[in-house]
Amino acid sequence: MTGDFLPEQVKLMSSEKQTTNHYLWAVGTATAQIPAGELVAQRYQVIAPQIWQDRQPSLPEIPETISSSNILPYLRLYYHRLHIPEVYGVCHLDVETQNSMSLEDGAVILLENVPIDTSGQLYPTIDSMWSQASAVRQVYWLWQILQLWKPLEELAVASSLLFPENLRVEGWRVRLLELYNDTAATTEQKLSLAFGGDFFADSPTANTAPQNIPAQVRIEHLGKCWESWCSKASVSIADRIGEIAQHLQAEKPSLGVVASELNQLLLEQASLSPLRLQVAGATDAGRELNHNEDRCYPTIADLPTDPEQPRDLVIPYLSIVCDGIGGHEGGEVASELAVQSIKLQVQGLLTEMAQDQEIMNPELVTQQLEAIIRVANNMIASRNDFQERKSRRRMATTLIMALQLPQFMQTTHGKSNAHEIYIASVGDSRAYWLTPRYCQLLTIDDDVATREVCMGRSLYRQAKKRPDAGALTQALGTRDGELLNPRVQRLILEEDGLLLLCSDGLSNNGLVEQFYADYPRDVFSGKLSVAEAVQSLIELANQNNGQDNTSVVLTYCAVSPQYPVVLNLGESPMENNVIEFNLDTEFASSSVNFESEQSAISDQSEATTSNQGVPKLVLGIVGVLVFLLSAGAALLTAHWLLNPEGFNQIRDRFFPPKQQQLPLSQGESISPQTD
Repeated sequence: MTGDFLPEQVKLMSSEKQTTNHYLWAVGTATAQIPAGELVAQRYQVIAPQIWQDRQPSLPEIPETISSSNILPYLRLYYHRLHIPEVYGVCHLDVETQNSMSLEDGAVILLENVPIDTSGQLYPTIDSMWSQASAVRQVYWLWQILQLWKPLEELAVASSLLFPENLRVEGWRVRLLELYNDTAATTEQKLSLAFGGDFFADSPTANTAPQNIPAQVRIEHLGKCWESWCSKASVSIADRIGEIAQHLQAEKPSLGVVASELNQLLLEQASLSPLRLQVAGATDAGRELNHNEDRCYPTIADLPTDPEQPRDLVIPYLSIVCDGIGGHEGGEVASELAVQSIKLQVQGLLTEMAQDQEIMNPELVTQQLEAIIRVANNMIASRNDFQERKSRRRMATTLIMALQLPQFMQTTHGKSNAHEIYIASVGDSRAYWLTPRYCQLLTIDDDVATREVCMGRSLYRQAKKRPDAGALTQALGTRDGELLNPRVQRLILEEDGLLLLCSDGLSNNGLVEQFYADYPRDVFSGKLSVAEAVQSLIELANQNNGQDNTSVVLTYCAVSPQYPVVLNLGESPMENNVIEFNLDTEFASSSVNFESEQSAISDQSEATTSNQGVPKLVLGIVGVLVFLLSAGAALLTAHWLLNPEGFNQIRDRFFPPKQQQLPLSQGESISPQTD
């Protein structure tokens, strides 16, 4: 920790804890009949139709069997919890309430991790926000829906993506309110009601389906759904979305071809915005331990202090956090091996990309990152084998890494970064996306609790009660890389935010969710530098989770245009300022090799021709003069308002007022003026 401000800063940020959101969604339209204000089962307060709040948020009622087709899909889709809710428990209604609602079954499924904000309000539907969203966000929403289609189709709940009221949005993120069973007799009726007319009229299975059983839900129906949004889409993408919607409705459409077309459109739109990154990281042993098994990259010491200073070729693209396992001279060795191995391999990947400018699709990038992680895994496993470490004595490490992939799209202004960040994880180190409005956990822990849920054997809250719930099910170095299952996902940077990578020294006990809100606000405003925010987060972890090592890497991702700011001359410059990297000026020219391109951190003039230099120089000089004149006028105005008398004295000294020549009266004389 550096600087005297940190303990006070942490105290201020910790002063107001955010309350846990216990708002739940009661599945089934019949539950909407229960009026707001009623207390159900002496426990659940009805806030609004189907929105309940648990007044006793201990372990809820667990169903006797979870093999039900209404519950199992939620468990199987737990890895998609960024978009899909989780089963909280069930509520057994009393007979009177059950009869009044004409329910055959008095058990109501309750969902958590639903698109309900902290005030108990549903997030808006995608329909209501569609026309207000930017072009890149509209395409990004469609991309997320398309990525969900296959896993939902495999579990016969793909129709959940066809109900406009069921699709909610939280900024860039698409969230489902609940899952609908494709084989339910009411599905066809609901879809026809939502879109008007017979939604399955053109379906080849519509005439062959048995009575009361809906026609088969197919990808073509998704195209029909998207077609309804084309008229309200941004002008720049409306025709392209219409073409993609038509391709989805073709006979036997290729999901791969459609995904490729949509990905191309997404990257084109994302690249139209600027992209600037600031990154810093640090690691700390904590209050109670005398050695540190964590490793992270880049630390503040890895960063250049000025743009002319040479830097690692993977800065600012790569960030890594590893939490070592295996005790002294075990865990720290494993985490260090992982960091160094991944750095070298990513450097090689970026070198290849600089030589071959062809855009890599997400599937290929995922395969490359999985291969990189498996190589790092095998290096640690080989060291274990060489040292004859067995079972629990084998050293290992968790991994969370993020790679801003410098792929460039051709735009009207030249080549521009495609704004992709790939996040890969093994173990329980985490990645969060933070903005002033929300804290989004991007990763899933590889632990026993997660395994039990995904295998359909337990609800998450039930699994967390196990004594081994937090035990890791995979880490780097414990076994051969072919048996490793790293999870890779892509995030498109289309809003300003903080990407936080951290070990469980910070994430334990919901610490990030409780105290995140001040950090994006203060970093965005310049009140806190990225390096200072990193140190503050570590101090926060030491105050609350100090029994473990803590590692933090924070990346400030900015896509908003930069505007001139008024300088506050009364403030001293912040310490630990981190250089901002403008990624639209790097990797942009295929004629320049990787090494020479990386040395030009912020030199934007390299991409311009020599005949453009003179106009830019003139404009620059004029801009500086205008700025100086504006600043001088502002300072003089402020001086006049605060000290009119002093201002008048200064004015009279530099601009003496013209005195009217009056005839001298008798006895008067002109005396020399004295100061």
